[in-house]
Amino acid sequence: MTPHAARAPRAPEADPAAGAAVKATDRAHVFHSWSAQGLIDPLAVAGAEGAYFWDYDGNRYLDFSSGLVFTNIGYQHPAVVAAIQEQAGKLATFAPAFAVEARSEAARLIARHTPGDLDKIFFTNGGAEAVENAVRMARVHTGRTKVLSAYRSYHGATAAAINLTGDPRRWASDNGSAGVVRFWAPFLYRSPFYAETEAEECARALQHLEDTLAFEGPSTVAAVVLETVPGTAGIMPPPPGYLAGVREICDRYGIVFVLDEVMTGFGRTGEWFAADHHGVVPDLMTFAKGVNSGYVPLGGVAISAEIAATFETRPYPGGLTYSGHPLACAAAVATIRVMEEEGTVGSAADLGERVLGPGLRALAEHHPSVGEVRGLGAFWALELVRDRETREPLVPYNATGEANAPMAAFGAACKKNGLWPFVNMNRTHVVPACNITEAEAKEGLAALDAALHVADEHTVRAS
Repeated sequence: MTPHAARAPRAPEADPAAGAAVKATDRAHVFHSWSAQGLIDPLAVAGAEGAYFWDYDGNRYLDFSSGLVFTNIGYQHPAVVAAIQEQAGKLATFAPAFAVEARSEAARLIARHTPGDLDKIFFTNGGAEAVENAVRMARVHTGRTKVLSAYRSYHGATAAAINLTGDPRRWASDNGSAGVVRFWAPFLYRSPFYAETEAEECARALQHLEDTLAFEGPSTVAAVVLETVPGTAGIMPPPPGYLAGVREICDRYGIVFVLDEVMTGFGRTGEWFAADHHGVVPDLMTFAKGVNSGYVPLGGVAISAEIAATFETRPYPGGLTYSGHPLACAAAVATIRVMEEEGTVGSAADLGERVLGPGLRALAEHHPSVGEVRGLGAFWALELVRDRETREPLVPYNATGEANAPMAAFGAACKKNGLWPFVNMNRTHVVPACNITEAEAKEGLAALDAALHVADEHTVRAS
């Protein structure tokens, strides 16, 4: 099968009047997430294919954000589109209590790739609901209440998931779930432990977790929830040994270990799941996004044999009307088969090793605004700084308005160069489709190179 990313995308056709109508209706009726409604100007999108999308004015953008890091096989893959159409003609929807072919096959294929004995799949509509249900499973399984999660994390916007989140989006809703305790996970570049090496960072982070548990009371803790590689918070791969250390601590105290793979799952890091890089098997693993490249909303929890046994004769106290929706599951079946047939996971690994990693490190060598490059596979971040020596961020933490002007100018420069970036706080994330071609990746790196000159203007060297 010819990889979808290798096909040249269609040339966009301009239709400004249609775009203006779409924009006007949006502004009249659509309430956008995470936004001050009167201060936003959403782009009207006319179409998308592969690694690109375009607007009604005929401007085409290389998408280095993969939507919200979910189009792992790109936009409009014909095999997935056809599978959705076929399923719609066959059985468009059905209640979750029945055995349905698309649902059963999606669960089987997901379980084929999850690590260890994570062979039971509970389907949700997305990642936040997956985290919500994983926490519920852990609490019922252990009979305990507290859950530990890390600062610099994001787990979703439902009640328990937002309370677990360790970034400022939590602050306005920080009353949703009793018993959440946060701790510092490892991040050597901005180490909270004054570490100078990965080994020191790992050891001190594990000791910090042990100390936190000791003062909270291990017998009161149901679960430790971690993003295998924190995503929105900065793409910070954990040091060698850290996840294995957390696994050992959880085993010692009878705590459920939950890995959030909503963003990292299904090839994003160059393995089917990021946990595979570390040889670690959690008790529960959440997924969404890449499971079907975001074509129809779908998420879920992969469940270990031990936790599944808890609910063998005891009802699980949770469910969703659209759990395992046939259209979403048909999209997942097609997506996983495409990934297997086209070698998408290996392509992501190769992309990171040969193209993105070296290319981004080369940019760092001649752009003073780049403080650190980190990542793997199709999952990278550039930490943008005002001063490389002090590591002062290019903009303050959680900056808005004028304080965020340098990052806003950088983002605008990317778009002017035909690149749609993923920008968060003082970082730009490089998270294209996992099957992007080498030529497309290099096109994006060139656009980044040009845009970084704008960020360089705000460094101490320029002032």
